[in-house]
Amino acid sequence: MTVSVSRPARCTIATRESRLALWQAHHVRDLLHTRWGTEVTLLGMTTQGDQILDRALSKVGGKGLFVKELETALEEGRADLAVHSLKDVPMELPPGFELAAILVREDPRDAFVSNRHASLAALPEGAIVGTSSLRRLVQLRHIRPDLRIEPLRGNLDTRLRKLDEGQYDAIVLAAAGLKRLGLAERIRCVLATEEMLPAAGQGALGLEIRADRGDWQQALATLTDRPTWLACLAERAVSRAMGGSCSMPLAAHADWQTDATGRAVLRLRGLLGHPHAAGCVSADALEAVDDDHAAERLGQNVARALREQAGPDWLAAL
Repeated sequence: MTVSVSRPARCTIATRESRLALWQAHHVRDLLHTRWGTEVTLLGMTTQGDQILDRALSKVGGKGLFVKELETALEEGRADLAVHSLKDVPMELPPGFELAAILVREDPRDAFVSNRHASLAALPEGAIVGTSSLRRLVQLRHIRPDLRIEPLRGNLDTRLRKLDEGQYDAIVLAAAGLKRLGLAERIRCVLATEEMLPAAGQGALGLEIRADRGDWQQALATLTDRPTWLACLAERAVSRAMGGSCSMPLAAHADWQTDATGRAVLRLRGLLGHPHAAGCVSADALEAVDDDHAAERLGQNVARALREQAGPDWLAAL
């Protein structure tokens, strides 16, 4: 039986005003227009996360600072949906909101960017590497304990400008943002997930709506890329079970593989760094995942293994 999907005639998208956020909003705008002929208006907004650039996110409220104003626009009816980088979306949404779709994923890996050095291994001892991600910091410290890791905030263009000004020998950024903005040539090398495990949801776009917008629930569900949805659901389940936030050096990444019988299975890896000392614990699980429940269960199992390896003292330090 064919299910009829409503064709939304008009839509207002709430978006941050950085160049990358606007690219993402335009991408969704074009998708809606191509699919249904929807007339789309963008509602550009500056969030608290965009305004506070002199302190680490973990010190001022976490990634939720990038979505709060957009959710207010949804709540007040000024926008129909909000477009987010999924890695910036808190694991628990406020009551009355939901993720209606997750689109096909771009490259989820981290990128090494430098004007003088070809790779992490090529950096001289004491070189300055910029990042404000605790996840990246603990992994960099594990790979190269001799490096100086310095804070780096601002949108993507600001971070590249600071590198070009010589404030850093190298910086680490999400490969997806660079590729989406046509800046792939700035990438000296992409870091394999075995070397630098990504954040939950990295490279994916999430569409958020009010939970009472049934008209949009049905329409946007047809835009979801199911393999990406299940992979991100498993990753986010790790973070949710760990109580993950910007103050927790946590990574989670899932990718689809084929087992010996030719069946598609989801491999989920998690990594937890120590907040003060050098060191990481990791967990790895492989399972056939056919639905949301199985993806959630896989994430919970990996989180349980991380907690068992870390132990109570490590967890208390977090």
